Amino acid sequence: MLVLWSVLGTAVLTAGVVYLLDAVFLCFFVRHTAFAVSALRHADPDSLAAARSDSLVFGDLTGYRPAVSVLVSCKNERLVVDRLVSELLALDYPAELLQIVIVDDGSDDGTGEILDRRSAAESRLLALHRPAGSGPPGKSAALNYALPRLTGEIVVVFDADHRPHRDSLALLVRHFEDPSVGAVQGRCRIRNAADAPLTRLITVDYLAGYLVNEFGRQSVFGLPAYGGANCAIRLAALRDLGGWNVHSVTEDTDVTLRLLLSGLRVRYEPGAVDDEEGVTTVQRFWKQRYRWARGHQQVCRDYLRHVWRASHLSVLERVETVMFLLIYHVPVASLLALGLLVLSAAGLVPAASVPGGFVLWTLLFLGPLLEIGGGMLLARTRRSDVLALVWFLPMFLVSAVLCGKAWFDGLSGSSYTWVRTDRSEAGSGPGASGSSAPQVAS
Repeated sequence: MLVLWSVLGTAVLTAGVVYLLDAVFLCFFVRHTAFAVSALRHADPDSLAAARSDSLVFGDLTGYRPAVSVLVSCKNERLVVDRLVSELLALDYPAELLQIVIVDDGSDDGTGEILDRRSAAESRLLALHRPAGSGPPGKSAALNYALPRLTGEIVVVFDADHRPHRDSLALLVRHFEDPSVGAVQGRCRIRNAADAPLTRLITVDYLAGYLVNEFGRQSVFGLPAYGGANCAIRLAALRDLGGWNVHSVTEDTDVTLRLLLSGLRVRYEPGAVDDEEGVTTVQRFWKQRYRWARGHQQVCRDYLRHVWRASHLSVLERVETVMFLLIYHVPVASLLALGLLVLSAAGLVPAASVPGGFVLWTLLFLGPLLEIGGGMLLARTRRSDVLALVWFLPMFLVSAVLCGKAWFDGLSGSSYTWVRTDRSEAGSGPGASGSSAPQVAS
């Protein structure tokens, strides 16, 4: 009798967990579908490529031209910093309204000397040197180092390996004519897709993330995310927030939540494009995405309860924000679901207790695939990029494992500090990209 009750209890518990997981995956499937439908119905691929019209959401370009400070943090960027300065100086924006500030964050490879030489010849460029070993490490601290010296009404942040299109500034800052806007996120593209199968897959991930997921957050909920690079933020709002959070390894997600809870809004500008280098090895992919997962999960723990209590947000806005906070927890739930299916197949849990297994499998992959397919259609992607989807399943499993590790490490209080993402010398030299990107596998 005890054995029977034990078996029944295990079956009931397992079935309950499976039904709960199915409910979670169903919610995210509906979210993915809504974003994909919105993007495919309303996002014009020609306007996205031309970077000149998104009249459905934002209207035409205005004559609004605030003073702008462009801000970049560099650490050991000798191979790219000279080109970076040239590209920032070439941005299409009135020279008298443009300040360019680059923080040399304790470099020891000659980056500081290059910046000093360029700043001596160009009055718009201010080179700051943060001493090695000073204060907490990381991008947030380096950006905060420059805050007292910024003169623009709007601060536009790029990463050292990024190549912004010349019209990016005008397209980003036009939204600040609306006083309710605290930040604006542009669109990032991968420029080295041909370097490796992994970079082709990341290219597809970015197409889905920016053309579908981020566009959907804007068009369906009006709640896109500030992504940390190729983005703009109102300086007064940033100072009210106390600058970037040096205790967060995903300062962009942290800023997104703090702006939203303060009553300000983030907008997405798909026309403001810059190109960045995708990581070329699984080791670098793990290092980068682990940081994204660890930081995003911490932001979830820090702000989830505040979101539920935010009376200025509608119920739907609170639900969407909670789902956004949970996107790096869904892969952890996926690991649990996959484990239950394996145990069921091995006969270690009653097969009858996993009735939702097929539904679970379908929802687990169909939602992200809808966004990926939508992004490919909007970008009119090449066949070589489509073939990269054969790597989708193994990289999904890698992402699930690293998210699971980040979750356990975060709950256990394991120490972790900001780490830069190494880049390939073939692509553009070692970069210091600290930004995160919209994820579709969640």
